[in-house]
Amino acid sequence: MLIKEIVNMLTEKIYDQVVNRNPGEVEFHQAIKEVLESIEPVLGRHPEFVEAKIVERIVEPERQLMFRVPWMDDNGGIHVNRGFRVQFNSAIGPYKGGLRFHPSVYLGIIKFLGFEQIFKNALTGLPMGGGKGGSDFNPKGKSDTEVMRFCQSFMSELFRHIGHNTDVPAGDIGVGGREIGYMFGQYRKLTNAFTGILTGKGRGWGGSLVRPEATGYGLIYLMDEMLKGMGTDFAGKIAAVSGSGNVAQYAVQKINQLGGKVVTLSDSNGFIHDPQGISGDRWDYVMTLKNVRRGRIKEYAQEFGCEFHECKRPWGVKCDLALPCATQNELDGDDAKTLIANGVLAVGEGANMPSTPEAIEAFLSNNILFAPAKAANAGGVATSGLEMSQNSLRLSWSFEETDAKLKNIMVNIYKSMSEIIETYDMPGNYVAGANIAGFMKVANAMLDQGLI
Repeated sequence: MLIKEIVNMLTEKIYDQVVNRNPGEVEFHQAIKEVLESIEPVLGRHPEFVEAKIVERIVEPERQLMFRVPWMDDNGGIHVNRGFRVQFNSAIGPYKGGLRFHPSVYLGIIKFLGFEQIFKNALTGLPMGGGKGGSDFNPKGKSDTEVMRFCQSFMSELFRHIGHNTDVPAGDIGVGGREIGYMFGQYRKLTNAFTGILTGKGRGWGGSLVRPEATGYGLIYLMDEMLKGMGTDFAGKIAAVSGSGNVAQYAVQKINQLGGKVVTLSDSNGFIHDPQGISGDRWDYVMTLKNVRRGRIKEYAQEFGCEFHECKRPWGVKCDLALPCATQNELDGDDAKTLIANGVLAVGEGANMPSTPEAIEAFLSNNILFAPAKAANAGGVATSGLEMSQNSLRLSWSFEETDAKLKNIMVNIYKSMSEIIETYDMPGNYVAGANIAGFMKVANAMLDQGLI
């Protein structure tokens, strides 16, 4: 039997075991399947990984935590939510990954995100392991005091499981500067210690410049390198962006700076299409709408007289670049076919796993330049890692210094993926490039450290 067939049987067996052990966790299954398919050529060349059961170990979290979070609303009513923290892999450093507060959160979502985080963090070149956490709490519509009470209750359990050399959470969907502040304050009170145990902190108390911009900027820095590899750049390109949160906002800003034009943004209610471009005072309006007033993107259409498409996604709009920056599985196979038919040149994943397997297959089989989330979404955690370094050194770098370090990390990620796809003869397959580059670093570290 050929080595390729043996390896394929092995990865299929591992995948079946994951599904049986983790029933109903479809996002986690999807993330596992993508990585297993990508690393088959590696296992064929590295029997030491197979012998040491590296893959079987890496798909199983080192630790899973689930706890209740009781809190009181402004009317004295008591609510109980679930809190989660999955500490997935610490072979190359402390667990690192965000906290997500959203009604859709359950253990499977957290495990999918934590698994992805292992490889994303490895790609940055920084000493960070993979983890993720969150709660099914919904901060939308809650007062500041209600959010504060919830965050304090959440941290009252989580604090005993984290630390600056153990696990350093950050923000994610539903967790911004407000929530990080409340949780950090509770941690400081409980431990009587001021340490860098959360990233995304306020600038006046240990936060880093560029952290709000980092994921959006990082996405565009990586896409710029990939476009340059094709002999082009952002100048004059039309971009369709989904989402209107942190990642989308700063991706739009950087695209504008590089000479492109963004014509769409979205939220859970639908998307806007503004052919004039979302820049200048229009971008300023989005920043106020989403970050201060916490309004809906439909209000943008009313303000500037452009189209709003209710309960739809922006992938039918003709564009050169498509950047899904909202949430997982928001771009499916049919969306991909529409984008390809409309002449899309490149797709960059600003969110975590926003494209379905069918969409990714369509892009790759049609030679569409595709930047996978593990690489394209890594700017946020990269700058979180830089924040950890500043906290440890008791230093604060300038915006320009931090931005330059972020850009250098994203350029190096592109180089790492490019080297892998050349080594394994996978031209244009940056999905495999990202997965293999991240896997190799973690697998070698696990091998070096023995059976733990």
